Amino acid sequence: MAIDYKKELETAAKTMILVHKPDVLIKMIVRMIVRKIELSHAGILLYQEEKDTYILTISRGARGIKIPSGFARMDASNPLIRFFNEKKYRRYSRDGSIQYVEIKKLLNGEATKEDKELLDQVLYQLEIFETAACVPSYFGNQLLGVLLLGTKKNGHEFQHDELDFLSALASDVAMAIRNAHLFRQLENELERNRNLFINTTIALATAIEAKDRYTKGHTERVTTLSMEIAKVMRKNNSYKVDDKFMDDLQIAALLHDIGKIGIPEAILNKQGALTLEEWKKMQSHVLMGETILAPIKELKNVILGVKYHHERFDGKGYLEKLTGDKIPLIAAIISVADSYDAMITDRPYRTKAKTKEEAIAEIQNLSGKQFHPQVVNAFLQICREGRLP
Repeated sequence: MAIDYKKELETAAKTMILVHKPDVLIKMIVRMIVRKIELSHAGILLYQEEKDTYILTISRGARGIKIPSGFARMDASNPLIRFFNEKKYRRYSRDGSIQYVEIKKLLNGEATKEDKELLDQVLYQLEIFETAACVPSYFGNQLLGVLLLGTKKNGHEFQHDELDFLSALASDVAMAIRNAHLFRQLENELERNRNLFINTTIALATAIEAKDRYTKGHTERVTTLSMEIAKVMRKNNSYKVDDKFMDDLQIAALLHDIGKIGIPEAILNKQGALTLEEWKKMQSHVLMGETILAPIKELKNVILGVKYHHERFDGKGYLEKLTGDKIPLIAAIISVADSYDAMITDRPYRTKAKTKEEAIAEIQNLSGKQFHPQVVNAFLQICREGRLP
């Protein structure tokens, strides 16, 4: 039965659009080639820029037999790579591809003496891999890979329509590999930027803690507990907690007290109770935090956590006295984590910290009053599972 190569190309192209991992893509393509054209085996040499080498990345043969990835390596001086890299040899190929039988004919005929020397070496390379035909894959003028094709199971030579199909497929693969590489570079760059931002945030949080000698390590503990609570809520599907929410929560927890950078150290470290005026000044740190972060539009959800983490479920918190679900979830989570850590650590305004057991009991008792019940439930689940940081 004749193969509709146009249809196969369309199917392959649709697949390439969806796959951003080059190794997965190449496996799929090689598997399809072996199956559709019924080959004894096939493999592909891919260029690895960091090593400046072409490496046999994927191979597939009859009954699943394959050459291990990385087993074969070729640098730019290899005759096969030179054949496809140097334009002067392209006159000996049809649409870039070359067959073993054609090289044999060239050696016995029209090739120049100088070219025959290289062609003889190319022939030897094909014999090593038992290759009947090779199809190059270019992006612009750069050779990205070489498709190595074994013999057809029916013993026939490759037909022009088959090689045309494989050449077109190789071009599409080159584009897909390039796009996947760029996609991976973008992901890596985003991850680097994210790590830089997180580290900058941690440095800023550390600077804030340096003003208050009683809260050393507080930010890190609040962030860890907040993330654990969110993970439980995500697992329980009690609220929409996606990756974006988790990222925002991490930043918000790290920066929840950023506004304290504007509070005098005399108030932060005062022994005993604060005066009414001092307490109002202390409460203003949430607004200062909002003001500091407001110019960064990407942090609008983070600001919700910073601004509202001292609101209470019953509306008796500060500064806007929000109630129930009007309090953003990101702030409600930080509220529980922040309060728990404050309870179990020494503070200048009280004589003694609570034990963990006492603090857990108080959080539970204040569910539906100070704290969001669903957040408290997640917190208590962490306690029961022994995962409290």
